[in-house]
Amino acid sequence: MRRLTDLRSGSTENRLFPLFWQHHEPAGVLVEHVEAMHRSGIGGFVVEARPHPDFVGPGWWEDLDLLLAAAEERAMQVWVFDDAHFPTGSANGRVAADHPELRKRFLKLTQRDFHGPARHARAIVRYALGAGRPDLVSGTTDRAEGDDAVVGVYVARRVSHTEIDPATIVEVTDTLDEHGTVALDLGPGIWRLLIVTATCAGGEKSTEGYLNPLLAEATDVLIDTVYEPHRLRYEQRFGTTFRGFFSDEPRFGNVHGALASIGRADMVLPWRDDLVDLLDARAGSSTRHLLPLLWVDGGDEAHRVRYLYMDLVSELYAENFSGRLGGWCHRHGLEYIGHTIEDNNAHARLGYGAGHFFRAMRGQDMAGIDVVLHQLLPGFDEDRFASFTSLGWDGPFFHHVLAKLGSSLGHLDPTKHGRVMCEVFGAYGWAEGNRLMKWLLDHMLVRGVNVFVPHAVDPGPFPDVDCPPHLYAHGRDPQFPELGALMGYANRMAHLFSDGVHRAPVAVLYHAEAEWSGEYQLVQEPAAALNRAQIDYDIVPIDAVLPADGDADGLRVAGETFRALVVPYAEALPAAFLVHVAELAANGLPVYWLGELPRRASEDAADAGTVPVTAGGTLRIVARTDDLVGTLRRDGIADVRTDRPCPYLRQYRYAHDDGELVMLLNEHPSETLVAQVTLPLTAPATPWDVLNDAACDEVRLVAEHEAGTVFAIELAPGRSVVIPFGAAAQDVLGRAAVRPRPTAVERTVLTGPVTVAVATQVQYPDFGTETTLDALVPLETLPGLDRFSGIARYRVPFEWAGPLAAVRLELTGVPEAARVQLNAVRLGTRIGAPYVFDTTDGLREGSNVLEIEVTSTLAREQQDFFSQYLLLEPTGLTGSISLLAPATSEEGH
Repeated sequence: MRRLTDLRSGSTENRLFPLFWQHHEPAGVLVEHVEAMHRSGIGGFVVEARPHPDFVGPGWWEDLDLLLAAAEERAMQVWVFDDAHFPTGSANGRVAADHPELRKRFLKLTQRDFHGPARHARAIVRYALGAGRPDLVSGTTDRAEGDDAVVGVYVARRVSHTEIDPATIVEVTDTLDEHGTVALDLGPGIWRLLIVTATCAGGEKSTEGYLNPLLAEATDVLIDTVYEPHRLRYEQRFGTTFRGFFSDEPRFGNVHGALASIGRADMVLPWRDDLVDLLDARAGSSTRHLLPLLWVDGGDEAHRVRYLYMDLVSELYAENFSGRLGGWCHRHGLEYIGHTIEDNNAHARLGYGAGHFFRAMRGQDMAGIDVVLHQLLPGFDEDRFASFTSLGWDGPFFHHVLAKLGSSLGHLDPTKHGRVMCEVFGAYGWAEGNRLMKWLLDHMLVRGVNVFVPHAVDPGPFPDVDCPPHLYAHGRDPQFPELGALMGYANRMAHLFSDGVHRAPVAVLYHAEAEWSGEYQLVQEPAAALNRAQIDYDIVPIDAVLPADGDADGLRVAGETFRALVVPYAEALPAAFLVHVAELAANGLPVYWLGELPRRASEDAADAGTVPVTAGGTLRIVARTDDLVGTLRRDGIADVRTDRPCPYLRQYRYAHDDGELVMLLNEHPSETLVAQVTLPLTAPATPWDVLNDAACDEVRLVAEHEAGTVFAIELAPGRSVVIPFGAAAQDVLGRAAVRPRPTAVERTVLTGPVTVAVATQVQYPDFGTETTLDALVPLETLPGLDRFSGIARYRVPFEWAGPLAAVRLELTGVPEAARVQLNAVRLGTRIGAPYVFDTTDGLREGSNVLEIEVTSTLAREQQDFFSQYLLLEPTGLTGSISLLAPATSEEGH
């Protein structure tokens, strides 16, 4: 297999571009950090102002000239973060300063209730424009005359505090007089006055004054301010050393946070002045009188106008922001990458979101996501969990949807060429070591992510409180020596799982349009059930389903074929999709509808009689999501089987033209996974440990039959393995490389005497005075080491009279990395469980000396703000040291 040959020869493509923060440090410091990245196997970086005091000024060009030269000398690639600070959209402050008319503009609703009947009455509406409203504390007005404008004034009969009767909406804008009042004639009962205004106020404070992403000319300010100056200076390097631009977390920013579903009464909405005309064109009729229903409930009619609005603004964002930036880059030989905010379901919403994840990535050359601030942690996959945010993190979303959003886009959009980028590691605190970083990498890899932007390399003075951990940290981080092994692993794995085809049996429909249209089910509900049952899936948007064809052989979307389509519950979905899915089911495609069928189309407030899908044939209603897995298994859709429930076993199947690969991962935070797994492939298989470039004896072949190959697996927590299938793979890795693990062992626990000495990373390898231990205890319990962070060296002399072949050393209670020497022979390094080493080259009969170095994070020393959300694990070796030899009865085999 060619990809495996590349791994063995070291000729893999770079898939790593850390954020490299710039504050105008001295040249020597910058070059030192570039060299540290290069030494760790990192082949590129993203230059980010964080903040730089002279962005796109002489100081910036001085630093960037230096960095490009240093990168060119080392054959590294450089991307440039496309604004003065995150999130992208201020255009280095030029929008607010020079183009205020291109700032984010919003639609705002002000409401008043009045009791009728009332004839020939008037109501004051001018205070809805913001200007002149008194501050009752100071006696001043809250803001001066601005650029607010009345869009429409309406009155409607109130049904409840949150609902009006849409049939009673009457527009009274034409009665607005020069005094700012409107005329009202109200019948009996309670009536609501609804004042809709356009404003630049009321949005998210952190992105105030940012460009309006619905307007092409606003995005052009960013291009003219940031992109063009870089072109004028570096165009000769475009496409070589200078690879492209990186956008970070652009958004609508009409409100702070992820809870920004359309229909919130307290939320201003993204706006441009011709939006009503564009809505009318989509609706095929006038929608101006329906604008209040964007905020106030009004039955199906409200859901219809909200769908039309979200469908429109998400398309406008794609066309005028991401698509426009990507178009500029492509015309100049560059690539455009980055990510939006997906957190806690923001990806289908306003606020932090851009309305529709798949549309927001239009124009970008890689699918993009990010995971920061402890959003993703082992074991927190079943519910919300308390952490950095007051609302907590949505564990099922981050575990079962986030990475799949990115990889699904990468698989289904040909312009991405299968590349899926994740900004990873950021703001977890110094308590995040290489072990957790590997878990995060594996979590992403087993879901299809194959490009990584580590967060971050920081040349600022140590310690910097800005979102640690920082890679390298001026040489102070005890985790840095093993970073090269981790980065090499990431590059090799990403190379294996690139430029091929993902094989998954199920397509799960993306829920954005359903959320805009009424009651809906979050996509993570079926996704979690599938993930825990080893039924792989992509999340497929309606935009990708509509042009796809399908029949009994599967749903064909771009280069992927899915054996079934799963549709989360939706009260309504777009009419074109409903028609198309009925055709797909009629052609024989298995379609599983969760809950019940929709009762209307998103664009229509009519009843269910207009919905063209019915149950029967290959379209099945699965009433409860809990029944989905069993139904798919009975129908023969699931293609991976286990002999027992394995909710933390993850698998990913990927095909190249000369063989297939399956990645297995135990995501459980603490338990070893023991099971038999049947994979739907029958070619010769060679389980491989890519991290250590060695055979993996924790996965053993049991049997082969028509349904596939049965493996017995015993995977430690966080353990990953790749199983290449095919003779070509076996030719590269070699049959002899696979040595069966003894089924029975004799364990010898080494109890001492044990001595320990410690050193900080700066002191290493000069250790201090050795201390003799009676037992392996946490180092923080020893005098003077309560805040120690660094490396601990253990020396263990022992006598050996047993066998010398097939003996393994096993360590437990290792906090991070373990480096082992036996009789001065290096046995290797491990950065995660299992901490098992082959002693063949070092063990001898008689006297032996074992030397073990274990590393810690900087968390105990620094005790930084971000580390409060992770446990401080014991420092040093706190478990056991054992030699595992084949049982006497097996020695002759």
